[in-house]
Amino acid sequence: MTVSSPYAAALERVPVREEAVPVLGSTTRCWDYGDRDATTTLVLVHGFRGDHHGLEPVVAQLHGIRMISPDLPGFGASTPMTEAAHDIAGYGRWLRAFVDASGLSGRVVLLGHSFGSIVVAGALADADTAADADRPAGVVLVNPIGQPALEGPRGVFTRLAVFYYWLASVLPERLGFALLRNRVIVRVMSMAMAKTREPALRRWIHDQHDRYFSAFSDRRVVLEAFRASVAHDVSEYAARIPERTLLVAAEKDDITPIIAEYRLQTVFPAAELVVIPEVGHLIHYETPAAAARAIQRFVAELAEERP
Repeated sequence: MTVSSPYAAALERVPVREEAVPVLGSTTRCWDYGDRDATTTLVLVHGFRGDHHGLEPVVAQLHGIRMISPDLPGFGASTPMTEAAHDIAGYGRWLRAFVDASGLSGRVVLLGHSFGSIVVAGALADADTAADADRPAGVVLVNPIGQPALEGPRGVFTRLAVFYYWLASVLPERLGFALLRNRVIVRVMSMAMAKTREPALRRWIHDQHDRYFSAFSDRRVVLEAFRASVAHDVSEYAARIPERTLLVAAEKDDITPIIAEYRLQTVFPAAELVVIPEVGHLIHYETPAAAARAIQRFVAELAEERP
């Protein structure tokens, strides 16, 4: 039984168009929300094992902005890349090429959530800093992975995840794929991350993870992406990102503790930090309105600085 979204009515008011963009051998499916004539375009990069649906609650709260939300290659409706590995370097190449292929005009702001924050940071750090015309007007990182995952407040769970993905890699293909999509494990993960005590919202969050968390193309892709997610974090790239950056962090994040987010802010040349209280790693599901307010204000300030 499908659980109704608490954000469905707001999202229905946002016009959307689905498109396909060929990038590095991937047929990348993307969803183009809002007004195509808007002066600011927000390109959204979702987290590990998710797809564009995860960021729709935030999309539903934003106004006057064009938003393009692709499924990462190998996840959701996008096919894997054939010309790059599914690691941070490969996804960084893909993101830069995707933005170029989209032919965007006006101000472009890159947004990355969770694993997407590493993808965005890696893409910008490895790009040509001299090519100002090709760089974004600003950067937004939601639930940024600000330190190595094994050092997080639930490092033991990360180690269990490492074992889980290792086991999935050594089992025969069919068994390994089934383990990766096991609904019981997906539900345990969902229950561990959700902080809200609202029963209806918790049911919807679990339903979202049930529906989309296993929407990946094959075992190879998800294992490559997982290794990348635990081997890298935003802090290793931050100093090489000159753009004005907004960090939207959670007070009770189990993956990156809030003290690490304060440290991360100081590594960027120009970053501000907004902390949302009483929420963990699911800002996009539990407090999308608070995140959207911070993003809306940030985009408005960028417009004043770069009309």
